[in-house]
Amino acid sequence: MNKTIAKDIVYKLREAYPDATCSLDFTTPFELVVAVMLSAQCTDERVNKTTPALFKRCKTIEDFVNIPINELEEIIHPCGFYKNKAKNIKLCAKQVLENFNGVVPQTMDELLTLAGVGRKSANVILLEVFGIAQGIAVDTHAKRISNLMGLSSNKEPEKIEQDLVKIFPKDLLKDINHLFVWHGRNTCIARKPKCDICPVNMYCKHYKNN
Repeated sequence: MNKTIAKDIVYKLREAYPDATCSLDFTTPFELVVAVMLSAQCTDERVNKTTPALFKRCKTIEDFVNIPINELEEIIHPCGFYKNKAKNIKLCAKQVLENFNGVVPQTMDELLTLAGVGRKSANVILLEVFGIAQGIAVDTHAKRISNLMGLSSNKEPEKIEQDLVKIFPKDLLKDINHLFVWHGRNTCIARKPKCDICPVNMYCKHYKNN
């Protein structure tokens, strides 16, 4: 796939989803770090229903360090995997305070030192907080769409990201994940993709082969 087609895919998806933005609610950098952690294997909608009570209870990074683990677990319980997520949130808050003077770092390498933050999460944080788009957050939507369209034949998120970064021009990277998420939720649905009304079906390997 050449860069001209890649650009057209982005333009057509932009036209289809003009409101595509991050759907996690947050007001501070660390709130987004926490929201992204909670979103693992959980819907953004569920996270957004859970975080108001959490962010009211924990207004500072110090509050996340000091909140009793069982209280934190109870608040975030609806998001699933709450024991592991609670442990990571508290450790991550401690690391930000002790290693970064209470400021969420803004490089990939530094973010990856934080508990509970993987490459996908770091890409989201870099983009949404700092406006840095050096990679693409490959979630379930981006993975599925990339494989179906023939943008990548890999299954591992990091390898898919590498493939996408080679295809899409750097100035468009900031849009890819938002557009793929919205496309995956509204049209390229996992169980039953709406291929006939897909705005980019002319470039889709799956559509052409069916």
